[in-house]
Amino acid sequence: MFGWFKKRSQRLEAEARWDVSIDATRIAVRDASGEVKMVNRAELSGILIETNDSGPWAADVWWLLFGADDHVACAYPQGATGEPAVLDALMTLEGFDHAQMTAAMGSTGNAIFPVWRKPA
Repeated sequence: MFGWFKKRSQRLEAEARWDVSIDATRIAVRDASGEVKMVNRAELSGILIETNDSGPWAADVWWLLFGADDHVACAYPQGATGEPAVLDALMTLEGFDHAQMTAAMGSTGNAIFPVWRKPA
């Protein structure tokens, strides 16, 4: 009868199995399988939010962090463990586009929202 609620709870649990952390020098992401990827804060070159139409049954909001080579260094889904602390730090970056982030959070389709680019 409440199968949709059970699926929603499982999805949230799956996203929470991802772990993202930040310290003075790096941002690290550990995915659900335990693989770790990271980017040095000094080498962070851009941030995109990618949304898709798989919600609410799958992760539909992803944070993509780009390294010095302008390739994705690490990515994590909204709802990852540790996300609030990382988000607080990212939102303080000079030029962070809060309007684009707000637009991304309201998106239910397949879209990409650039929210920050390292100043030249």
